[in-house]
Amino acid sequence: MQKNLFNTPLVSPLFKLPSIVGLKLVGWKTEGTPPQEKSFVLVAAPHESNYDLALLLAIGFVLDFKLYWMGKDSLFKGPLGPIMRWLGGVPVDRSKSNNLVDQMVRNFAEMDELVLTIPPEGTRSHVERWKTGFYYIAVGAEVPIALGFVDYKNKVGGFGPICYPCGDIDKDLKIIQNFYSTKTGRTQLKEQRAASAAQP
Repeated sequence: MQKNLFNTPLVSPLFKLPSIVGLKLVGWKTEGTPPQEKSFVLVAAPHESNYDLALLLAIGFVLDFKLYWMGKDSLFKGPLGPIMRWLGGVPVDRSKSNNLVDQMVRNFAEMDELVLTIPPEGTRSHVERWKTGFYYIAVGAEVPIALGFVDYKNKVGGFGPICYPCGDIDKDLKIIQNFYSTKTGRTQLKEQRAASAAQP
């Protein structure tokens, strides 16, 4: 996969201090530590806002881990395309019936070290049912699933527990989604506040 700012020598350290200062200025803090494994699928949830990408990148610099993230292909069109790729983006065309899981499994097989970040909602809207590609990528690549999160209610982001998939998707997803049940996305928080303000 292509070079990005996380694996370009001398570049990544330059972003750590600004990220630490930036998060403090907006009142955010980090929690947890990245897995010791060199390769894993990183779930990024809840994903309900464009702000999530900026938080993800800042948290990556603060906690010193290198990552790639999957995003819809429209983000990579035009003059912003090279910038998005350099930021670690991997374009995904969801309109085509290509075998994304097999492609990503091959990427893990070809690289000694890969952190692939995937928002399981598949959209920035709040959803009740996740897409399951992230799970099958982890199973196919035989790598763990790290539970990365942003919680707008408490202004904290980072890492939760590590899931080693057993192959029983229903069992594993129940554990994973139970962790995220206490995390609040930006859109969900705005809706909660609007509902609270509307009460007499």
